[in-house]
Amino acid sequence: MIGNVWLDRDSGELKYNDEDARYPVLTKGAGVDKRTEIDPTQKIARSNGRSPTAILVSTFSDELNLNHGGRSKVFGVSVKDRGAISMAGHTGKAFWFSKKSGEFITSSFYYDHYPPWVAEWNTRKPANRYAGKSWELLHDRSTYLFGAADDRSFETTLPGYGRTFPHAYGDADGKYFTTLLTISPVGDELTLDFAKAVIEHEGLGNDEIPDYLSVSFSSTDYVGHMFGPSSLEAEDNILRLDRTLSELLKFVDRRVGLDRTIVVLSADHGGPEAPGYLAELGFEADYVDPKLFDKAGAIQRLKKRFGIGEELITTYFHPYVYLNREAIAARGLDQAEVELAVAKELTRFDGVALAVSSSALGTGRVRQTPLMQSILKNYNPSRSGDIYVVFEPIRFINEFAGNRVAATHGSPWRYDSHVPIIFAGMGIPAQRVARKVHTVDIAPTLSLIVGAKPPSGSFGEALSEVLGGVP
Repeated sequence: MIGNVWLDRDSGELKYNDEDARYPVLTKGAGVDKRTEIDPTQKIARSNGRSPTAILVSTFSDELNLNHGGRSKVFGVSVKDRGAISMAGHTGKAFWFSKKSGEFITSSFYYDHYPPWVAEWNTRKPANRYAGKSWELLHDRSTYLFGAADDRSFETTLPGYGRTFPHAYGDADGKYFTTLLTISPVGDELTLDFAKAVIEHEGLGNDEIPDYLSVSFSSTDYVGHMFGPSSLEAEDNILRLDRTLSELLKFVDRRVGLDRTIVVLSADHGGPEAPGYLAELGFEADYVDPKLFDKAGAIQRLKKRFGIGEELITTYFHPYVYLNREAIAARGLDQAEVELAVAKELTRFDGVALAVSSSALGTGRVRQTPLMQSILKNYNPSRSGDIYVVFEPIRFINEFAGNRVAATHGSPWRYDSHVPIIFAGMGIPAQRVARKVHTVDIAPTLSLIVGAKPPSGSFGEALSEVLGGVP
């Protein structure tokens, strides 16, 4: 998975990562609603079909299930389809929140019809209990770090939602109602309620065969994009997420027992500060607009040099520039030569730290630096664009598919890759580990604990501090 979206060279269209038209969602009419969807990557999807088939390797949940003859119960739950599907793997079941229907849905890849308990849960329309309500601060404003900094010009202003507390959700039939719920702690609260229902109705942890539940709380991501990580909204959301996590763990303890459960808490990415906030503190931070690349004088000169009259850069979808391969081939040009020339010019652009040709990545003709190693780990010859672009630190893009955001992630810089990794339960001793570890170390660690093989594409190292404490 090189990103949320990549260009399908066969069709010439952008592909949303877990989109699969062969497996439509089970709820009639649910899925992508381009009128109300604010998540920009979702707007790329052309169908509401979803499956894990784009994942090219096994996951930890797959190996757990394979090791126990398919008897492990494996579930992934999230507001986002990609948050549930990627963690459930190929052999589990995934459920995610539909902003169109206000339900937790799945696709025909997983079921022919909904289990009765899911149908009943959706019938209660739990999202509607927030109709007419607002996101209010959990505590007195004076207790917050950013209590006096609620109204900031760089924050995204959504229709009827505003950028200051309280944030009104509106009526249940409002155009943005369910979307606004996800850009608040409510998204996590709904996810928690459904995750608890999975544990209860599917009987997770009720026998000696180990089961697996992934719960992806995605409101932190949405709130961070819209308001920035150092905002009053992000601060309040984290306080509420702490309560949500506490409630989940208490529920697991009552139903299964934390002494029989391994809990892992991490994240899929970190995130930078919003440029507006950085500017307040004295940084020269700003946004970058890749749409201007093809219009720049340097690229115009390259077009003249190569005899290309139309667009040379057809699109940019983070972090890749996509070139007009048809025009390059029609003129008998060497793809690698054109890539290298464009990459060389892009590196001179304001805000660009590095631009690397995919042809160079594919043949190993790159410098062996930590930054380049990060780029190589994202490279896939059939999916990657033609040039990987790394923006300078604290220089950001802020527009995706027509939507503007306050902050975004997706770089190899440390602020985007620094995340927590917490293991707890089953006798693991309390300790704080200061050495550098990686999120890819989680899967092989869990695999050793349950006696399964590491996932087929896993290159992480098992964490000895965790293994030493598990009986």
